[in-house]
Amino acid sequence: MSERLRMVEAVRDTLDAELARDDDVVVYGEDVGEAGGVFRATQGLIDDYPDRVFDTPVAEAGIVGAGVGLAATGMRPVAEIQFQSFLYQGFHQLAQHVVRMRSRTRGTITCPMTIRTPYGGGIHALELHSESFEAGFAHIPGLKVVFPSSPAETKGLLTSAIRSSDPVIFMEPTRLYRSFREEVPDDHEIPLGEARVVEPGEDVTVVAWGSMLRETLDAVDDIDANVEVIDPRTLYPLDTETIVDSVKKTGRCAIVHEAPKTAGMAGEIIARLNEEAFLYLEAPIERVTGYDVPMPMFAREDDYLPDADRIEAGIRDVLEFG
Repeated sequence: MSERLRMVEAVRDTLDAELARDDDVVVYGEDVGEAGGVFRATQGLIDDYPDRVFDTPVAEAGIVGAGVGLAATGMRPVAEIQFQSFLYQGFHQLAQHVVRMRSRTRGTITCPMTIRTPYGGGIHALELHSESFEAGFAHIPGLKVVFPSSPAETKGLLTSAIRSSDPVIFMEPTRLYRSFREEVPDDHEIPLGEARVVEPGEDVTVVAWGSMLRETLDAVDDIDANVEVIDPRTLYPLDTETIVDSVKKTGRCAIVHEAPKTAGMAGEIIARLNEEAFLYLEAPIERVTGYDVPMPMFAREDDYLPDADRIEAGIRDVLEFG
């Protein structure tokens, strides 16, 4: 069975299903209970699970830290951080405790914790509500970093995240929450760490994730070439093999993300391609990214974000090289 859902509805549907399936799952965060979350992703859950859905104080370090204790004692906490930038307040908990619990206790205690957080621009939010810090999270060994790009992908990946024995940052693109519907299977699980080939091609490989995947697909529609589009789904662990195999086939590559260019994940992917597919390259790899400035306020937000025109230009540069 399946149902046509928006992304935000797929989040709620998955949380509902996992709360029903496993009594160890708890959902908590700022305003997730009575208010149903800032984007209403948890709306109504407190009515059905009053003992396992609860509000917290405005204290992100405490939210993450509480998850460590819950996970260490056998629960499966699913915390919501209202916006990704607010997670900076809990960064030390992530780096010093969440990911170190297994190694610190030699495997005696694990931390199967999922942290959901909206990220990225495109909704004209206030300052510190539109950041994309995925490279920072991916730099923490042991922390899985997951990016859904559609409602069905959200259902499959979030299900796997909650059931994972490892801690997971689940980064939900705010601009896609209510942008479209698609069929979402009822019982859907996508393994973490496996990329998907969204569109097969022979001429050039384009790697994009989250909200940038839809922009990339729009750009590809206007290009008279056979473009292979890859969605990594997870940035840590990164499915390097799928990307390398694609570039060995096409010989050309562009990478798209809305985070700033410097030290962004595109650079890491390029490094891996240089290590494993350098002799197959027929052109320099192109990066289409945000700029090395803070995410601007409303009037300049659209100028900052890569759009279909910028992505198309980057892909054409790769195709026309040489």
